[in-house]
Amino acid sequence: MNLSIDHTVAERFLRYVKIDTQSDPESPSCPSTEKQKNLGKLLVEELKTIGIEDAAMDEHGYVYATIPANTDKEVPVICFCSHMDTSPDCSGKDVNPILHENYDGTDIVLPKDHRQVLRVEEHPDLKKQVGNTVITTDGTTLLGADNKAGVAEIMDAANFLMKHPEVRHGKIRILFTPDEEIGRGVDKVDMGRLAADFGYTVDGETLGSIEDETFSADGVTLTVNGFNIHPGFAKNKLENAVKIASEIIDALPKDGRSPETTEGREGFIHPYIISGNGEQAVVKFIIRSFETAELNVLEDYLKSVVDEVISKYPRSTSDFEVQEQYRNMKLKLDEHPEVAEYAVEAMKRAGLEPKKGSIRGGTDGSRLSFMGLPCPNIFAGEHAFHSKLEWASVEDMQKAVETIIHLSMVWEEKA
Repeated sequence: MNLSIDHTVAERFLRYVKIDTQSDPESPSCPSTEKQKNLGKLLVEELKTIGIEDAAMDEHGYVYATIPANTDKEVPVICFCSHMDTSPDCSGKDVNPILHENYDGTDIVLPKDHRQVLRVEEHPDLKKQVGNTVITTDGTTLLGADNKAGVAEIMDAANFLMKHPEVRHGKIRILFTPDEEIGRGVDKVDMGRLAADFGYTVDGETLGSIEDETFSADGVTLTVNGFNIHPGFAKNKLENAVKIASEIIDALPKDGRSPETTEGREGFIHPYIISGNGEQAVVKFIIRSFETAELNVLEDYLKSVVDEVISKYPRSTSDFEVQEQYRNMKLKLDEHPEVAEYAVEAMKRAGLEPKKGSIRGGTDGSRLSFMGLPCPNIFAGEHAFHSKLEWASVEDMQKAVETIIHLSMVWEEKA
């Protein structure tokens, strides 16, 4: 079936990115920031406007909605999921999106900060956007395409499906989550309420990509307990926790086992927060590997580095705490190969060349897959996320909408 879609995805996207939804890793609440609910409330209103009567947001900021089935077939219930929050790594306040229509293929200098230059050499996917409308920031904030592009695409697809009952599909569940960027995106999902059989996160990068494999992930919290004393009387006594923590970080490999020295399927150890004083310092690490068993190898190595450094300081101790974060979704998706296969088919029907692979990161789908909802990740067209150089293109977002619609149809046809 050839789809004739009166797209709303660009207008929705431009509306959503202006709502500040940054999550906060230091906050214990869910959502971690109340402002995420501002977008959730708007989405509920818009879902009801297009005729989805059960759209609602719960007390934790999760948005649930149902597109009813319009077929007599028994079709598995599928879910499309995106997250509403943006990364705390870069400001998401007062986002000013800039449209570069009929993009000419050259470097883009962002208007409010000329130091921010989107260079084609560094962002090769831009070469495929000549003639398209590219959306960037003004150079002062992130854009929020991660993952408001996915949110807008699901909303546009829902709008189309509700207006076109001739397009046959089973029951479709929509889920918008908070706090994905801080690793807590599905902490409070009500799986009974969601009641879906299979799912897709719409949170990927390049046009036509589908990712059915992610890192397995742990976090490590290292606490260094030093021996503090007045610096004027410290000779041969003071053991500075900040210096000890810094020495541990400096002892990590310079030529491997770090994000800046690895690629493909290589795992890493990544210190990303250090705080404290002379008496106590805390370092937070993320540990990543596509092979779950390798997490223990990397953690044991890190612990050996810690122990070796701490052994030089007789008055000091350390605490080493490992927290499981998520596991490689492929372990679950291999049990249901049709989930990824149907996505490949949908992309082909949308005129795309599917690219199946792995992602050096994690999505809500990683954890959902282990919560009983096998859930690969499909492209949303977001690029250079978590930075002021973040960008997306209108045409890529429209193709993501087409993919979601075709995917809904494929599940009905195959039932």
